Amino acid sequence: MKTQKTWFITGAGRGFGLDITEAVLKSGDNVVATVRNNPEALATKLGNNPNLHVVLLDTTNETQAKEAAASGISKFGQIDVLVNNAGYGLLSAVEEATSKEVFSNFNVNVFGVLNVTRAILPHMRKKRSGHLINISSIGGLSAYFGWGVYGATKFAIEGITEGLAMELAPLGIHATVVAPGFFRTDFLDNSSLTRTENIIEDYNETVGKMRKFATTANKKQPGNPKKLAAAFIKLAASENPPVHLPLGTDTLERFREKTKKFENDIANWYDTVIGTDHDDTKNNK
Repeated sequence: MKTQKTWFITGAGRGFGLDITEAVLKSGDNVVATVRNNPEALATKLGNNPNLHVVLLDTTNETQAKEAAASGISKFGQIDVLVNNAGYGLLSAVEEATSKEVFSNFNVNVFGVLNVTRAILPHMRKKRSGHLINISSIGGLSAYFGWGVYGATKFAIEGITEGLAMELAPLGIHATVVAPGFFRTDFLDNSSLTRTENIIEDYNETVGKMRKFATTANKKQPGNPKKLAAAFIKLAASENPPVHLPLGTDTLERFREKTKKFENDIANWYDTVIGTDHDDTKNNK
């Protein structure tokens, strides 16, 4: 018999968050779904499911994150799976992005994840079980021009999750970072993607082409969000989940291409790579 779990999902009103929420409810589990506004609309959209508890949450507000966690615990008694999904894209050359735009992207995509994680982990530590799932990106595994700042936020999520996985393992808590490729969601819509107002013509051949691609590729991405949601159900049910889970053939190909180039760089610079140690340490290896 299936043991009912309670999920806490940020950014549940649309995109991946909504698809995962729908899949979890269909599986029979509970969901604490967070939205930034109009919680009644999401509850109505999902048929006022008794296993659904919608709460307001701006992930950049740490106090609100703690209140949302407490509300979920009060409603369902526990939180077993945390999905840090809330975030948005910034399409810009690194030089083009203003300090305000960069801070805002990191504030939501990184600091917001940390706020929610700190709010939920005390409950998981208390019962010595749980699964923390952070959503990264193909851009968090390998950089693209036009996505340098956004990719940096997702590189941060990769590193944070790796650290969490090691710290939480002795406590019976799993941590996984999921890196989706290009999926047919609203990510490239204006609702999820910010484009910098500052445009430098010298980047027309790189970032300029990416801006055009983002427009033409919208709603034509290869990934199926419903299948991604199903993968999350499988992931949360695993007794031995991975720390890294790339989703989509495009992500897998991109990562393999990067590691191949990395190995080539090491081979070409091998003497330099190993030649920087103190001489008195060489005999100890």
